[in-house]
Amino acid sequence: MFRRNSVRVKQTLFVLLFVAILTACGGNDSPEVDAPTVVPSHTPPPSATPIPTLSTPLALLILPTDLDKPTSDLYQKTVYDLALASGFRFQVRNGITPEDLADPTLKVVIALPPDPGVANYAPTAPNVQFLAVNIPNVTAAGNVSVLAPSTQVELPAFLAGYTLAMMTYEYHVGMLYPEGDANAQAALNAFSNGMRYYCGLCDGIYIDLVSYPAILGIPTNEDPSKFGGYANVLINDNKVGGLYIYPSLATDDFLSYVGTQGVYLVGTTRPEPRPGGWLMTISPDTIKAIQTAWPQLIAGQGGQNVQSPLGIADVDTNILTEAKLRLVQHTLDELIAGRILPSNP
Repeated sequence: MFRRNSVRVKQTLFVLLFVAILTACGGNDSPEVDAPTVVPSHTPPPSATPIPTLSTPLALLILPTDLDKPTSDLYQKTVYDLALASGFRFQVRNGITPEDLADPTLKVVIALPPDPGVANYAPTAPNVQFLAVNIPNVTAAGNVSVLAPSTQVELPAFLAGYTLAMMTYEYHVGMLYPEGDANAQAALNAFSNGMRYYCGLCDGIYIDLVSYPAILGIPTNEDPSKFGGYANVLINDNKVGGLYIYPSLATDDFLSYVGTQGVYLVGTTRPEPRPGGWLMTISPDTIKAIQTAWPQLIAGQGGQNVQSPLGIADVDTNILTEAKLRLVQHTLDELIAGRILPSNP
C-alpha cells in the first residue's frame, strides 16, 4: 500500500516537472508575425482647396434687377470663375452702398448699366478698381476702367457681306445706308469687300442686269416711317435676298418690318421679338472683354480703356448651319487678328 502511493506521488511529480519544462521553453512571448510590406505610393495627395475667409479679397458684380436670367447667369459665371481662379471671394449686388466700399477686403467692382454711381463712389475707395461695362458718360481715369461699346463699322459690315453672300442665291445681297455719313461709306465699302471675299469675282446670274451688292442711300432728313419703301426697292426691284441695314438706321420697327419681307438679315443689335430671317448678331463680346481686363483690375491698374472684341450671337442654327457658322467664325477671327483688311478688296 505504501509502495503504491509512492509510485503515484512520483508520477504526479514527473507530470508537474514536465509541464514546468514546457512552460519555461515557451515563455510568455507572443508568436512573431511578419509585418505587412508597405508599397510606396506615387499618387500625390489631393491639393487643398483654399477656403475663403473674411480676409480674402472680394470682387463685386453689380447687375440690374431686370437683366434677363441667361445673360445674368453668364455674367455671374464669368466673374465667379475669374474670382475663384485668382483666390477672390465673389458676390452679386444690384447696387453699391457706402457700407460695401467700407469693406477693406473689397478690391474689384464690375458694374453694368444703369450706372450705380461709379464716378461718385470711385474717389471714396482708392484701393478698389472699378470696371464700368458699357455705362454711358463714364470715362477712364484713376481707379476707373471703362469697357466701351465697339465703334467699329467696317468689321461687322464686312462679315455681314460675307455671310449674306454665302446664304443667298447668286450673291443677291444689298445694303441700306445713310447718305452723307463717312462711317457709313466705309461700312459700304467693307460690305462689298466681304461679299467678294466669299464669292471671288461673283460672276452670278444677274437678273435685269442688276449689279451686286445692290445699295441704296437714305437721305438724312427722311421720315423713318418711310424707310420700309427703300427696303422694298432693294427687295422687290433688285431681287435682294439678304440685307444689311447700317446700324444708325436699324430701328426695331424697321427691322421687324423688313423681317416680314422674306429676306435674310444680319445686324449689330437684334430687336425683340426676333425678326423673321434674322441670321445672327455681330456684337461686342463683353464677356471676353471682362476676361481681358481682369488681370489689370486685380493688379491695381486702373484707368484702362478696354475695347470689346466682336463676337457672334443669336445664331439661327436652322439656317446658318454648324459648318457654315465655322466659316463665318473663322473669317471673324481673321478680321480681328488683322489678317483680313475689310477696307481692301
